[in-house]
Amino acid sequence: MTETPLWERPVSYGAVGATKAPDLLGYPPAGYRPGIASARIGHGDARWEWATTAVLTWEVQRRSDLRVEVVEPPAAVTEGTYSPVGFDEEGTPVEPAVVDAAPTQYGPNGERLAVPGDTAVLQGRLGPLPVHGAVRVIYVLDEADERGFAYGTLAGHPVHAEYAFLVTRRPDGSVWLEVRSVWRPSNAFWALATPVLALAHRIAVQRFLRALTGPIPS
Repeated sequence: MTETPLWERPVSYGAVGATKAPDLLGYPPAGYRPGIASARIGHGDARWEWATTAVLTWEVQRRSDLRVEVVEPPAAVTEGTYSPVGFDEEGTPVEPAVVDAAPTQYGPNGERLAVPGDTAVLQGRLGPLPVHGAVRVIYVLDEADERGFAYGTLAGHPVHAEYAFLVTRRPDGSVWLEVRSVWRPSNAFWALATPVLALAHRIAVQRFLRALTGPIPS
């Protein structure tokens, strides 16, 4: 039996786009743990331009000790549309919302920027154990003072989760990275390890927030 290609597999949770909710902390999807954390990563136009490109080329993950392998779908998919499941205010899945796929864009060094529908395999460690899981880019934000993207987990990941990585620029010129998340263990086995997963989540978020600090690479 032929295994379904990663780019064809659906996400493993119903509340797609949950990290966009303005009241995420107060009203997360049922059974999920919400989180919002942010850190100042610099100041000025140079930091803003570098950080927004870095976040859209998976540098936050790579600089947080994760190995990232982006699996690009066929051209017919990237040139078409991506239709994730939507959700209502109570977190109930609703009809898919069609999202026009954005044209392929590249950073100043030729890096391909993330677009909705992209799939990546993330590899890291949970203590002494190697772990890996596939994720799907759910949405991309490209506003005047806020850029970034969110991904959701596919089947086989230790958690059902969505993470958003957003770079924002404030009126005083300061640049911030915000990490928004909702997650829960993916099955009964991982539910037994919930305290370990919670600790790993906190450590990962701390690493994410530090990933874009320090000198801008030349």
